[in-house]
Amino acid sequence: MTVMWTVKVVGMGLVALSLSVELLSRLLRRLRPERSLNEVLFFPSEMACVEHIFTPSSPYSCFCSLPHGVETSFSCLLRHIMSASSTLDLCVFAFSNMDLSRAVLALHGRSVTIRVLTDKHYSAITGSQIGVLRKAGICVRCDVGSVHMHHKFAVVDGQLLITGSLNWTLTAVQSNMENILVTEEPDLVRPFIKEFHRLWTHNDPAH
Repeated sequence: MTVMWTVKVVGMGLVALSLSVELLSRLLRRLRPERSLNEVLFFPSEMACVEHIFTPSSPYSCFCSLPHGVETSFSCLLRHIMSASSTLDLCVFAFSNMDLSRAVLALHGRSVTIRVLTDKHYSAITGSQIGVLRKAGICVRCDVGSVHMHHKFAVVDGQLLITGSLNWTLTAVQSNMENILVTEEPDLVRPFIKEFHRLWTHNDPAH
């Protein structure tokens, strides 16, 4: 009887210990801060079809001659931009890449609030997509200063920063040695949000 009772007590103790360890493990996972996204992309990017990013429900609907199902620096950039669910603040020197323009227009069609700051001289060059964005109803402001607005950064949903040397042009994506940093680190994202707000206010046409 004593042996059986001891076995039962030990068994119950082991079960209790196991449950305690499991609960403690879950608690620690909840308390542990999630790791922020940090990613570096290098260009020129390998050429591949990106149609599946725009139409994810029909991944095999494109029959172009480019490689399919290949993840590239450019496709990763597109995915990060297309991840916007509420806002996209874009500050870019030159914008002529039609796939990037298509991404911004797609977000606009999903009622994402988009603000674009760009260089006044380069917004008027042949092939610039700035006019296309304006015609779609996207709010665009050009710098009013005498120096070039040479920034290349975007802030997605106020949380994700995309910045680097890359202009939003076909040449930059396919022909130049460029870089992009994608990060959710708050200490890096916040200064860019502040700078965008400063430039947006400074370049208000009402002023």
